[in-house]
Amino acid sequence: MPEGPSVRKFQLLTSPFVGQVVAKVGGSSRKINVNDLNALRLQDSQVHGKNLYLAFVVADGPLGPTAEETVLQKEVASGASSPAQGGQEQVCAPQTHPQEEELQELQHSRSEPPDAAEGPGNWLRFHFGLFGSIRANEFSRANKANKRGDWKDPIPRLVLHFESGGFLVFYNCRMQWCSSPRADPASDILSVEFHRGQALDALRAPDPICYALLDQRYFSGLGNIIKNEILYLAKIHPLTQGSVLAPSDLERLLDCAIQFSSAWLHNKLRGKGLHPQIYQKEQCPLGHAVMKGTLGPSDGFKRLTWWCPQCQPAVL
Repeated sequence: MPEGPSVRKFQLLTSPFVGQVVAKVGGSSRKINVNDLNALRLQDSQVHGKNLYLAFVVADGPLGPTAEETVLQKEVASGASSPAQGGQEQVCAPQTHPQEEELQELQHSRSEPPDAAEGPGNWLRFHFGLFGSIRANEFSRANKANKRGDWKDPIPRLVLHFESGGFLVFYNCRMQWCSSPRADPASDILSVEFHRGQALDALRAPDPICYALLDQRYFSGLGNIIKNEILYLAKIHPLTQGSVLAPSDLERLLDCAIQFSSAWLHNKLRGKGLHPQIYQKEQCPLGHAVMKGTLGPSDGFKRLTWWCPQCQPAVL
């Protein structure tokens, strides 16, 4: 499932279309009637954690406020809408059991608290699957044959053609109408309003630290890749209880989360792939054998986790 940096990239791809009217729609979604989007104006685009929200209004109505311009948008205004940057996530490591990862992500997404205002509305919420993506002004093409030997291009869930002639294509995502976005910037690791104190309190719980890091109530946008990488960077074993770690260790882990996520987004916006140090690796950068396990609370979702027993020793 795309994590916070990827969804921020998707939001930047949609931003140039804010203010434009939908001229034609398509897609395979059965969760919404895609034809309802015909002749509507894209009013706003926002991202919160792993969710993208697009607001639509009647075309002859007032445009209203658009998404705020951020420093990142100004930095990459020309590159973010480039078709070449609309592809899906590039992780420079082999995928391991993608079906299992997808199942775990779906279980996780179902466990997330509902939007503050569910029900009919003018906001369309997008929650992306493991290979979910958005492309601007191009379609995704098959880069290898499927199990049957066919070269079939991915089928879009939604295609929005705009009056300007440009278009957006959404792949492997679930869509739902809602009255407003679930907006809690204090929990978003990529937000300038991220609340460090709240996050540190969550990390101090007497539970394995790898459980707390995936709690979207406090670390919105932080996913399994970020979790694995920052635990390695901070030299913390994933099953270490947060309550036994020194305050300085928790501060360092939080710094790693923010810095790694920001650097990942920075590189993505420049077309660079991710080169993980521990995620899906057999050896750590120092040459030690890496262990892998499916970790998670007994009553919750479990995720594949990689760690180095030598660099990340267990704390008794």
